[in-house]
Amino acid sequence: MSANPALRRVLGRLGGPELLDLLSDDLSAGDLTTLLLEVFRRRADRLAPAEVMRRYRSDRFVAPAPTGFTELRRTEDALISALPDAFEVLVLAPLLPLAAHSSVATVDPRKVIATVRGSEVAADPTNALALEASLRRSPALATDPRSPELVRLAASQRVTRAQHFSAPGMLAHFQIFGLVTAGRDTGNRSFERRQLAEHLRFAVAALAAVGVQHTQVRLTCLEDAGRPVVEGIRDEFAGLPGLTVIEDNDRTTGRGYYTGMCFKIYAGTEDHYLEVADGGFVDWSQLLIGNRKERLLISGFGVDRLAGLRRSGTPPEVDGR
Repeated sequence: MSANPALRRVLGRLGGPELLDLLSDDLSAGDLTTLLLEVFRRRADRLAPAEVMRRYRSDRFVAPAPTGFTELRRTEDALISALPDAFEVLVLAPLLPLAAHSSVATVDPRKVIATVRGSEVAADPTNALALEASLRRSPALATDPRSPELVRLAASQRVTRAQHFSAPGMLAHFQIFGLVTAGRDTGNRSFERRQLAEHLRFAVAALAAVGVQHTQVRLTCLEDAGRPVVEGIRDEFAGLPGLTVIEDNDRTTGRGYYTGMCFKIYAGTEDHYLEVADGGFVDWSQLLIGNRKERLLISGFGVDRLAGLRRSGTPPEVDGR
């Protein structure tokens, strides 16, 4: 029996855990969709407009964004203007195949909103971009199994996450500008060095375009083999005005999610910073394509946060970890 008290209560009313086994294991995906569509059709037929209005007033997932459209649009334009020409900007679908987030990353499926049609609502554009990049890498690998051809993709997407955030300023749905670079291990960590530098150069240019006065990049080396890459990045970006690059080897978040190395990007003044971006190397394309030589770097920028900075000019005081 599940440890979830609410689930235990429901299953107890409906005949026990055998029902859960039937729905999750014994029914085909198509039959389960047929059943759920009928269940939700019946529920929808019973809902009067007044009940829909009541739900709209109370459901945090359906309320409009507190950030103004104009500020979001201008911030997106600034990010796109800083994007290197080699990146193709996509318009992503709002849905992904079921388990698109949890099958390749350490994401609890309960934090992603599943649909009755065997799909799930986008929770991060980099997952969709990783799928598309892997799809585009496949023909090159079919022609040449050692193909180093790069796939660079970007997108801005409104995403939804189901976990409840209690901290101020945390939203149920928000805009993320994501980019991915997919390719192959060509030896000597050359993919990692070049692509990490490209993503970070974009970050610096993008934040400058938004109007950020000072940017801080915090690099975390997750494997000793990646240390030369981190040191090379520090040397390459040393001395750039308005930029500080430091190592953050005490970082706890992202371990198990990223591989090799990861980073966070903060915007603000020399005393106060707001986290605005997160990224690193992941093994998703290796899992999706089935090739351990595949490499993938992802970055995600909080557009709502950047829009707030653009509007106010200074970030709120935050914990600088």
